[in-house]
Amino acid sequence: MAKSKLKTKPNAKPSPKPRPPALARPAGTCTGGVCEPQRTQGLVSSPGVGDHVLVALRGPGVFVGALVNKQGGNNDLTFIILDLDGRNVVNLSIAAIANLGLNQQNPFGLVLVQSGSGDTVTIGFPTPLLYARDLKLSVTVREVGVVQILANVIHGR
Repeated sequence: MAKSKLKTKPNAKPSPKPRPPALARPAGTCTGGVCEPQRTQGLVSSPGVGDHVLVALRGPGVFVGALVNKQGGNNDLTFIILDLDGRNVVNLSIAAIANLGLNQQNPFGLVLVQSGSGDTVTIGFPTPLLYARDLKLSVTVREVGVVQILANVIHGR
């Protein structure tokens, strides 16, 4: 048997494979996920009783998920409202979400996490939701003592 003339160092690491070129998508197409994902944040400090828009987006777009955090308040009668193209998708008070037991991940899309400093409601469905014209995330405050409401919406196109 002939000996190989290749010399290798003991414990030598194999050279890395070249990376494939970045996946380029033609303009206007997007497959396999949400294109151009981003976060849009809204904040209302010292909201009084009434309606407050946290995030308003123009379409077309894809809604991936959202969270709304309320700090303060005395009875959790703050309603979280999500409308896509003028159609209501979510409209429940924090108290109602708690009464329904939506405090863990579920296919309905709403989860409430309560802590000593505030209430956080997450919204996210098994499938992203499309909107053609607009997305509006708002709250209706029907309690006193709310210090602030923070919202984040993850969306794309």
